[in-house]
Parts: sequence; structure tokens; C-alpha cells
Amino acid sequence: MVEQSDRAPLLDWEEVPPADPTAVVPSLDTENAPEQSPETRRALGSTAPGTGWSTSPGAVAVAAAVSGEAGAVHAGPGWDAQNPAKGDHTFPGWEGVSAKDRRAEEWEEKDQIVAVFVVTFDTRSGNMVEWCLPQDVNLDGVEFKSMASGSHRITSDFIYFRKGCYFGLACFANMPVESELERGARMKSVGILSPSYTLLYRYMHFLENQVRHQLQCPGQYSPLEAFYEDKKALLPPAGNGLITTCPTSAWGTVLNRCMHPEMKITHPAGCMSQFIRFFGEQIMVLWKFALLRRRILIFSPPPIGVVCYRVYCCCCLANVSLPGVGASVPEFRPFFYINVADITALETELSYVACTTEKIFEEKKELYDVYVDNQNVKTHRESLQPLLRLNSADREKYRKLSEQRQMLLYSQEVDGDCNSSEEDLFILFFMEQNNRIFQTLSEVAGSADPTLTADHVRAMGLDPQGDRGFLVDLLELYGIDAMLVIDNPCCP
Repeated sequence: MVEQSDRAPLLDWEEVPPADPTAVVPSLDTENAPEQSPETRRALGSTAPGTGWSTSPGAVAVAAAVSGEAGAVHAGPGWDAQNPAKGDHTFPGWEGVSAKDRRAEEWEEKDQIVAVFVVTFDTRSGNMVEWCLPQDVNLDGVEFKSMASGSHRITSDFIYFRKGCYFGLACFANMPVESELERGARMKSVGILSPSYTLLYRYMHFLENQVRHQLQCPGQYSPLEAFYEDKKALLPPAGNGLITTCPTSAWGTVLNRCMHPEMKITHPAGCMSQFIRFFGEQIMVLWKFALLRRRILIFSPPPIGVVCYRVYCCCCLANVSLPGVGASVPEFRPFFYINVADITALETELSYVACTTEKIFEEKKELYDVYVDNQNVKTHRESLQPLLRLNSADREKYRKLSEQRQMLLYSQEVDGDCNSSEEDLFILFFMEQNNRIFQTLSEVAGSADPTLTADHVRAMGLDPQGDRGFLVDLLELYGIDAMLVIDNPCCP
């Protein structure tokens, strides 16, 4: 949250150590940058900037470092997530990381605000960018991303979104006015762009204050100008050989591509707890689709802010910390809020999670594999239909998750345990489940008899019959050389 001070409330934003003046970020002119293939391009939220572990108090102590071209990941022992200096980075693989790559590893934790903007709704022109810094920044489409379709029905909202290789956060507000020109309502959004979504939460309170300020005093941009001057990142000149896109070479050295950095949130109920209560046992269905890297689209009418958190939670379902897992599968990319202007970009995506307020997407079946309408999870793909049915193993996993959650809540209430959180519990529960599956599959594939039996499947916490199709798809997608010989009865 924002630290309060004696200054005017509109100028309050979180004070953190100033960014290294030598730090650079990718150019916003992504249209002229070389296009990467869907298999190789990386979403900044999952592979850069971010270290794959959290250094916040009580955070999940997960560290991942990839060494060599084989993509081996080292996690856990020898690394203190709360004190990165401890052990002098002596975990395997760090010795080969250059000073340049170590600077890249530290890059995400610094302020990297590449743009700040104000979007307004004009009764004649529609959504438009009213003001921005820097003035020459490419914000094409941001006017629709930062003001969700249908927002005229609500008074306030916040929106996470993607713009090229950047992530944005915008706060929206709608204020009634006695103006015939504005048709009785003034609507604006104030937002920022950054290379990573993990730090945007720091400025939620400031953006909320600013959008109210813009509604009451249109055209007064001095607080936003001061904010940008304080937090701006340095854009590199073109062609200087510095970081011009997501620094995949650096992050490929230090980060497991199957881990998503922790996203701090400001939702009062908590991101993961709200997610669990909202979907209930359906979380297990989403978990399987996430591990299979399916394209998941979540529909909801405004407000869309809490739905953006569901996008993040879905990404966390697929976290794996084992060495080398997922090196050949598509990135599970968080797109957050999308609208019809994103259709062209989605056509080339192999795997993503996104949310929208536009019902027309339901008809665009070629753009998604799984469609989530409130709590209703469905798919139009016949091969995926069996995954919609919950089996006994799914219900048992959900029971264990609920039981662990209740024990945590009890310890927090009775013992005053402030070192653990539901977010930590949720992330670790699914990561351990995923690790167990891939560890078992790896051991079987490397054995003299690479045959998966019913006992193996039960040991992974899966149902030998109900999860047969899921396992077949998993083996094929991840290229695991094991044979499944469980009987498949014709009449289940």
C-alpha cells in the first residue's frame, strides 16, 4: 500500500530507492522490433523482469535458476528467498551468470514506469488518449484497454492489461456532471505502463486519487508529471545493442519459465481466497487446462479488476519448479484484459489466459480453447470435453486444499500466525502437486520399463480412469517418453 505523508494526498505514491540511472527498458516502438515466434517469445510476467521468487515478508520461498542450454533449474536448498545475499549466490549455475545478467536479475525490482497517461471518453470521438508522458510514446489501443467496454454502467474500476511487451494498470472512474455536452457523465482512466505486472500494485492508490482529481479538475497534470519524472525508466536509443526487447538471454539463465513471479494485490478479500470461493471445485478443471497450456478466456461484465486477478491465479495453477520441465511447451501467457482490438494478436497465440467484458468473443471460437462465463467452465473442443467432468481424485485434492486453508485461517486467528498467507498456501499446493506429477513421469520415463501403471497414477494424485485422457495429452505435450497401459473400459 501507499505510504502516507504530510504531502498533499494527490502526490502520495510509494517511495522506494530510486532506479539505477543506467537501467534501460525495451523501446515502446514494438511494431518495428523483430517478431519472435510464439514458441520463443516470452511474456514479461512469466520470464522477465522477475526473479521467480519473492523477497517480500512471508512470501513463498521459491528460487529458480537455469543453468546451461539444457535449462536445468535449481530450487530450494542453498537459497534464501528472504535474503538473496545469503550464501553469496552459491547455488549451482550462478557461477556462469555474468555481471550483465546479474544486473538484469535486479532490473525488475527497480521502478520502471515507461509511460503515464490519461484516457477520457468523448461523446463525439469515443475513447481517446487525453494526455501522456513521454509525449511521443506509442499508446495505440490503450484508450480501449484502460476503459473496459461497458464501464459506463459502473462508478469505478481498475484494469490490468498488456500493450506489446509491456503491462499496464489503469484506474477508471465515472462521475455524474451537469453538462449537456458530456451527456451527464464524465469518465476517465489514469494509467501507467511497466515491463512487469508484479510491481504495478504499488501505485494503485495513487492512480485512484489521480483519476478522481482528473474528474474534478480536468487538465491539471502536474502531479502526474512529477510522478513520471520520479519513476520514469530510461528508454535506450535505437540500435545501441542494449536491452531492446524482453531480455530472454539473461532471464533464460536465471529463471524457470514455468514459474510466475508473485503478483502483489490490493483486493481486500485476497486474490487466491476469492478465487477459491468463486470457482470451488471447478479450480481442478482449470488446473488441468492450465497444465495443458490451453487458451483460456474469462468473460465477465464490469467491473473487470477482480477478474484480472483470476487471470493471474490461473497462471499460478501451472507453476512447476523442477529442472527442465516445460522447456518445449508454449509459455502460459497472462494477457489480462482484452477487447476486440486484440483479436489479431490472439490469432497467433498458442497459450494464454485473458479476461474480457465483450460477449462477442464467445462467438470467436478459433481464438480460445476454454471459455469461462462466471463459474461456468466450458469448451467447444470435443477432445477436451472429458476434462470438464470432476472425478474422485479431483474432489479429494480440493478437499485437501480446503482443509489446509481452514487450518491456516485457524492458526492465523488463534495463534496470530502472520508469517503465512492464503496466497502462499495456494501457490505451493498446486506447485507441489505439479512437481509430484512431473517427478513421477520423469522417473518412469527414465526407468528400464517406462510404463505408467495405475499405482503410478494414484501416486501422482490422479484418477487412473478419469484422468487417462488428461495424462495422454500431458505426455504428448511435454514430450515425455512413457507408455500408459491402464485399461480404459468401454462403459465407464
